[in-house]
Amino acid sequence: MADLACVLADVVPSAHYVGGIVRGSLMRKDSSDIDLALPPQDVKPAALALAKKLNAAAFEMDAEFGVWRLVTHKDKVQIDLTSYQGKDLKADLLRRDFAFNSLAYPVSARPEIQIKKQKGGCAKIRLTKLKKDLIVDLSGGLQDVSNKIIRMNNPRVFKDDPLRMLRAFRSAAELGFKIDERTLKQIKKDSSLISQPAGERVQEELLRLFSTSKAYENLVLMDKYGLLTALFPELEAQRTCAEVYYGKGGVLKHTLDVFRRMEYLLDNLPKAFSKYAKKLEIVAANKPLFKMAALLHDVAKPATAKVKGDRLRFFYHEEKGAKMAKVILERLHYSRADMRLICAMIGEHLRPSNLASNDVITDRGAFHFFRDLGEAAVPMLLLCWADYASYVTDAQLKRIMPKSAEPMMTISQAQKTANIGKTLRHIQVLNLLFKKFFDQPKKVRPARIITGRDVMDVLSLPPSPKIGEILDAVADAQVDGMVTDRESALAFLKTLDVRGQHIAPVKKTVRK
Repeated sequence: MADLACVLADVVPSAHYVGGIVRGSLMRKDSSDIDLALPPQDVKPAALALAKKLNAAAFEMDAEFGVWRLVTHKDKVQIDLTSYQGKDLKADLLRRDFAFNSLAYPVSARPEIQIKKQKGGCAKIRLTKLKKDLIVDLSGGLQDVSNKIIRMNNPRVFKDDPLRMLRAFRSAAELGFKIDERTLKQIKKDSSLISQPAGERVQEELLRLFSTSKAYENLVLMDKYGLLTALFPELEAQRTCAEVYYGKGGVLKHTLDVFRRMEYLLDNLPKAFSKYAKKLEIVAANKPLFKMAALLHDVAKPATAKVKGDRLRFFYHEEKGAKMAKVILERLHYSRADMRLICAMIGEHLRPSNLASNDVITDRGAFHFFRDLGEAAVPMLLLCWADYASYVTDAQLKRIMPKSAEPMMTISQAQKTANIGKTLRHIQVLNLLFKKFFDQPKKVRPARIITGRDVMDVLSLPPSPKIGEILDAVADAQVDGMVTDRESALAFLKTLDVRGQHIAPVKKTVRK
């Protein structure tokens, strides 16, 4: 491909590089595309001329706003051409969201363009050797880039597009910038508008925010300035619920603590589960999904809170929470697969605690756990780690993590050290379940050695749901060591009483 900067200067000399490509280049960071702004009448002719010159695919993305996109065939360079939003470049820049995004650089100045090819995606781009005296800066964006500040371009930016409020926090997390106080106060005034943008646009911003390691601190800031519960109104009732138990901030404080622990866990899997970290990294690759599960895991506690004796209880909050989470995720246009996994994690997140109520976790108990939860089992154990770890301080967590892979404490041993002992024991339960899952798969994930057809043939049964129950009974026998191969499985079938409502061993009659 001919020198890109020269081609652009020859074909669209009136255009300007704008937005992220200019800001990113000033920060010596790559961008995923090139944004060009130019007069409305020039957009389509320029797009078609550039497509021919650069051997690129070209198509109109947005007729209303005059946006065309090009992607070069060879290097996969993405170029977006957009008409001025306003009468000229000045009006366009002043209507943009934040000052640091309101910078422009003339294409005619021919900066050098670095192109880094990427496997399976568009190339990364950076402008180099920019001359600062040629940068168009009408809002003080250069100073904001230098000071790492996010500052609204004008008081109407959030009314013009309320999603910009969420984008401010996402940008702060991605870039390590701070949002200035005046902008935060404007967000507080306009926070109720966040319900207006389409769900998929909100989801995209949340995914990018949750992909960073600074999502927690920005969620806390979002809550301080009213945006968190404006975006998730279902969380507002948590704020004053169970303050006697969780302290000021109630369940919402706990929710944010769990989110924080989840963020830490996803960034530090080797510290939490040294032996299984590599396998868990594959499971936990979708960090935003796990953080969303953490954010919504106790969404139904206020709706289920009841005083029982002298205790506050939340009966069935996990089941109701899964249903509430589904409504929220549908509103944000999450995929069915992601909704199914998140809701399964939320709906069953008390299961490990129920297992922990026993001093011994049997292979059969672990088998039923992994069988019942299916694909959600291992992800849900990570959610439980974040939940349990939220009840201890940073210093306490650091102290107990090396002990988490040790043999499981007894219930009485855990009770001697109050909260920290209970947390350690629960985390040891998780380690034990991971051990059974990864190291002893035959015990907790036994391969099926006979089929439903075998069951029907041996027992002369017609097709029915009972066939599945019988296969489950065979699997239980495998876990218990009573069945080891096909022959013993077929023999085991003949020991079952399948006439009643429940599958049970045949009762032997004793002759007197």
